[in-house]
Amino acid sequence: MSEVTPSREAHADSPLMAELLWVHDWIRRDLRRCQELARAVRAGAAADQVRAEVRELRTAGPLWRLRAGCLRYCALVHHHHRLEDAHMFPALRRYAPELATTLDRLERDHAEVSDVLDEVEAATETLAGDGGERLAAALDRLADHLLDHLDREERAVAPVFARNRLTMDDLFS
Repeated sequence: MSEVTPSREAHADSPLMAELLWVHDWIRRDLRRCQELARAVRAGAAADQVRAEVRELRTAGPLWRLRAGCLRYCALVHHHHRLEDAHMFPALRRYAPELATTLDRLERDHAEVSDVLDEVEAATETLAGDGGERLAAALDRLADHLLDHLDREERAVAPVFARNRLTMDDLFS
């Protein structure tokens, strides 16, 4: 999985593609951060020792940050995929009917990613004990599914965005 897909260089002049890549880069960065936090918990960041700090600091304790960050991240990805399913994919079906099979696959990806996001959200509820292990495993599954999906989507839509010079108005009209 590369962080720079072939579509990035080939279609850098498309404002809509630049926006999509910006969101996807944010998704990738935040996923890496959530995975780092989960690995710290798995490596021994003691939930009991940190619990008092979490209560006092609420926004600075590692477990709270892990939970809040993961939940915010999951909400962002759910919302992003809902927008794509409701607006971008239908518009792409109109502008590029030849992508129907690919768009069907991307929609299935969204359903699979949604299930794994639900696992991540559930794992944040029990960070003490084996919860950190569960969260780290769920985030690893998310990375496996989501990063491949982002690359596949970028490769598929970049040529259509560039060829048709699509804008946000085209997607949301």
